[in-house]
Amino acid sequence: MNKILMLAALAEAGTGMILLADPRIVVQLLFGAEVVGAGIIMSRLAGIALIGLGAACWPGTGTRLAFQGMVTYSTLAMLYLIWIGVRGESAGFLLWPTVVVHAILVVLLFRARFKEEKTPPV
Repeated sequence: MNKILMLAALAEAGTGMILLADPRIVVQLLFGAEVVGAGIIMSRLAGIALIGLGAACWPGTGTRLAFQGMVTYSTLAMLYLIWIGVRGESAGFLLWPTVVVHAILVVLLFRARFKEEKTPPV
């Protein structure tokens, strides 16, 4: 569980740092669209939130809460991105790969959680 949480935390915090530094990169790759004005401000706020999520989900900060936070975020992000893609709204090069990555992450998190629950305490 800790390895998967660490991977997820690093990925989300890394994406957050890119959003904070230059939101146009992430928006272009995910949605194939330009972002201006208040969209840049909101993208940077989203970046800050992802950095916070990464920090909160770092292994050792309470695995159960970290698991719940990361699963909630990844599931909702995946569903929202699917909705965007199916509606035919802005879709960039990385939209569908990002959906797949979130789906895989949710599966890995649940698998690790169930494996952890089946392991008897030492």
